[in-house]
Amino acid sequence: MAEINKEHKLHRKLRARHMTMIAIGGSIGTGLFLSSGATIAQAGPGGALLAYALVGLMVYFIMTSLGELSAFNPTSGSFATFGTLYVDKAFGFAQGWNYWYNWAITLAVELVAAALIMGYWFPDVPGWIWSAIFYVIILGINLFSVKGFGETEFWFALIKVVTVIIFVVIGLLMIFKIMNGHTGDFAVLENLTGGEAPFVGGFPAMMGVVMIAAFSFQGTEMIGVAAGESKNPEKSIPKATRQIFWRILLFYVLAIFVIGCLINYQDPNLLKNDETDVSFSPFTLVFKQAGLGFAAAVMNAVILTSVLSAGNSGLFASSRILFEMGKNGLAPRFFGRVTKAGVPLAAVICTSIIAALCFLTSLFKTSDVYLYLLNASGMCGFVTWIGISICHFRFRKAMTVQNFDRKQLPYLAKYFPFGPILSLIMLIFVILGQDWDLVTGKGFDVGTFISTYLGLALFFVLYLGYKFVKKTKLVPLDQIDLTQRAK
Repeated sequence: MAEINKEHKLHRKLRARHMTMIAIGGSIGTGLFLSSGATIAQAGPGGALLAYALVGLMVYFIMTSLGELSAFNPTSGSFATFGTLYVDKAFGFAQGWNYWYNWAITLAVELVAAALIMGYWFPDVPGWIWSAIFYVIILGINLFSVKGFGETEFWFALIKVVTVIIFVVIGLLMIFKIMNGHTGDFAVLENLTGGEAPFVGGFPAMMGVVMIAAFSFQGTEMIGVAAGESKNPEKSIPKATRQIFWRILLFYVLAIFVIGCLINYQDPNLLKNDETDVSFSPFTLVFKQAGLGFAAAVMNAVILTSVLSAGNSGLFASSRILFEMGKNGLAPRFFGRVTKAGVPLAAVICTSIIAALCFLTSLFKTSDVYLYLLNASGMCGFVTWIGISICHFRFRKAMTVQNFDRKQLPYLAKYFPFGPILSLIMLIFVILGQDWDLVTGKGFDVGTFISTYLGLALFFVLYLGYKFVKKTKLVPLDQIDLTQRAK
């Protein structure tokens, strides 16, 4: 059995290149590779581009807030720790368990997705076999040192980054007629302005795309958890955070622009892409137009790495949050122990067991339970983002009240207080928009409402329950501890 480290400390072995790639990889996933086509079909090239740009702006401000907090206090507890220090212990408790739940469920989701993707090459092999194989691989990576996780995520992210860069370069060459592909006929102007383009379906359609785009960006906050095991957080976190704007611009805005230029929004193939058939991924469609007939197989492999990366990161993030909560008394104490290799063994095993149980519900007739869990986890990501903005706002206000010199901050988020305030407003808008028919008064469906807002209800149950039992209070600004920093 692994020997326990009585100092209860994680090992800081993630280098700057690991942190950068974890930050980049968190924003690139199946949302870009698969869902982006449906957004153009729904709102047109202009509507999709504007929606992703708006959400990208929101995420940029959220990540600069998180970057300032994490560079100043680099802890794996991140959202739970910041919530406890700068808001209220009940808030930290709810944030921590909310985030743990989010990624524990996400691991189960990615196991299902990986099985579907492998069906492209091996249609006769039962999907559960692939899920079991990938489950063992992901668990194995997380049971060893954090350096192994960092290396794995580095290469997973690099594959995604290279794919997007190649896609954008080839797309731009086709748009400007430098590369002709197998037809040489790319009606760029017609795709951008023909029919109802560039804005299709008006504001409601664009609002729907905002919802999809917001889900696509979930995972960018992973850098806040990885900060606790960064070798030099005061330098690596600011560096990774500064690159956020450019990666959003390159990986999403430029990619959506290329797709909108080269594929007409009325193309029925854009609505066919899902995790069971990458042949209709907009990336595959553009690569095929360029004359790359092997595109589907390549994109399937890329999407598989994306799914495995999400599952791997999910187990890492949720186990680290659980570890910090155990160490700080927000979860059973035994979760706050690590092995000599710096691995929170109990937290990893517990999270992986929960994920496996959730995955099993997808195999049987209890799939409705699985769908409710999945929908609830999506909302949990938005709740985490709201928590980041609130923590940053109170952190800065406490600095003002206590005359704390901002020059002591390793990284200073720009545009305060505009950034966190705008993020909060947009996030509230995104959360309400999850059930747009309810907001507009067109109809109310109990099942849809519960499924959509279950994650929000979970947070309030955790927050109010802990507050009632422990009698916690909002931490006064002049009593917020600005000296407590992870070492």
